[in-house]
Amino acid sequence: MAFNDLFRLSSHAVITNDDGQVLLLKANYGNKHWGLPGGGLDPNETIHQALQRECIEELGHAVTINYLSGVYFHSAYQSQAFIFRCQLPESAQIILSDEHSEYAYFAVADLSAVQQQRINECLAFSGVVTSAAF
Repeated sequence: MAFNDLFRLSSHAVITNDDGQVLLLKANYGNKHWGLPGGGLDPNETIHQALQRECIEELGHAVTINYLSGVYFHSAYQSQAFIFRCQLPESAQIILSDEHSEYAYFAVADLSAVQQQRINECLAFSGVVTSAAF
């Protein structure tokens, strides 16, 4: 990798409800996709700091970070995505930022193949961080 090459890093939270469904947010930008809470790292930020900042911005709350389960390369974005298992405070009411229009909890089986792999590996975490490329 050359010194001036562009390369992106992002941190994302896998948060579930009592039924085991996964929290996703619907973006107001780009292709308006549904995705995990989180986003790109700012300069001088760690992956943990970025995750906390993004969750506070997007959900209105800091999260408890339980563990890092995987790192996934997305060739379409030239990005490495760090996936963390997280929890919202017990009585938290989600307050969306202006970047998202809605939130919902989804069954893992209803998600894309890429999301299913990342989330299933997170939920079945065995103590070994996994990686894959898409």
